[in-house]
Amino acid sequence: MPKYSAIIPVYNRPDEVDELLSSLTEQTFTDFEVIVVEDGSTIPCKDVVDKYTDRLSIQYFTKSNSGPAQTRNYGAERAKGSYLVIFDSDCILPEGYFDAVEKELRSSYADAYGGPDKAHESFTKVQKAINYSMTSFFTTGGIRGGKKKMDKFYPRSFNMGIEKEVFKALGGFPKMHLGEDIDLSIRIFKSGYSCRLFPDAWVYHKRRTNFKKFFKQVHNFGIARIMLYKKYPESLKLVHTLPAVFTVGMAVLLIGCIFFPWLLSLILLYILMVLIDATIKNKSLIIGCYSVIAAFIQLLGYGTGFLRAWWLLCVRKQSEAELFNKNRYK
Repeated sequence: MPKYSAIIPVYNRPDEVDELLSSLTEQTFTDFEVIVVEDGSTIPCKDVVDKYTDRLSIQYFTKSNSGPAQTRNYGAERAKGSYLVIFDSDCILPEGYFDAVEKELRSSYADAYGGPDKAHESFTKVQKAINYSMTSFFTTGGIRGGKKKMDKFYPRSFNMGIEKEVFKALGGFPKMHLGEDIDLSIRIFKSGYSCRLFPDAWVYHKRRTNFKKFFKQVHNFGIARIMLYKKYPESLKLVHTLPAVFTVGMAVLLIGCIFFPWLLSLILLYILMVLIDATIKNKSLIIGCYSVIAAFIQLLGYGTGFLRAWWLLCVRKQSEAELFNKNRYK
């Protein structure tokens, strides 16, 4: 029996699955199986999976569309490994990924873990800018992790591992389409299981391919945070409100500029800081410029989603199912 089961839910992304499976064939640690679950795709990836049957221990399943959370659960039910490793289909692994996981578990066992993400050289300039905005201190992206000193790290489903028996005991992912990975992470800690960041078990994560899709994604993140707050009030931290504060503050500054033009300098200062930092880190002025756009999209998208959900769910008391339970893939 394999030690690890890599679970990959997919919806209409055969090209991405091809890249992910290719990277799995290059792993130096090979005691793992791969489970690809097609979630009602109209563009299936079976032909892609078939290319790897002689190089990977791989299973391929199809099911009706129900969203990524239930698709991961479906794969977990069919996993043979004792430890589940969950990836999004838009990830690529460095060849030492499973070696890093094995090293961490051998040195200090954890019931669950999460890993950080990076931008691959092959990513487009927009994707690199989006990666910057999702990991930068200037956008609160840095709170997502990457430092071992963090007291708690809440894994995200693009790069997440959990012991199979723990996953079963917790009931797997909830029937949510937004925030389901954080919900599982919260329950891991609340149930007393150990969970931490594995900083060297990182992946290349493509995220969204254009700014319009990126805005929709982060807007949903903001909505998810309020949904999680409704379920677990203690989970909402001050840092989670910062994009909403930024959104309101930006609106106030723009209005204030009409009467006090010097306020515009505060906005320009922020733009300059992001531009310089992103340009240096990516060694590209173009990516630096795109990163300014991505930073504003990330903060305003999350902030407006947060505020919208707070108003509708907390103030107006509308139901979550009526408003937000939509398939994240679509």
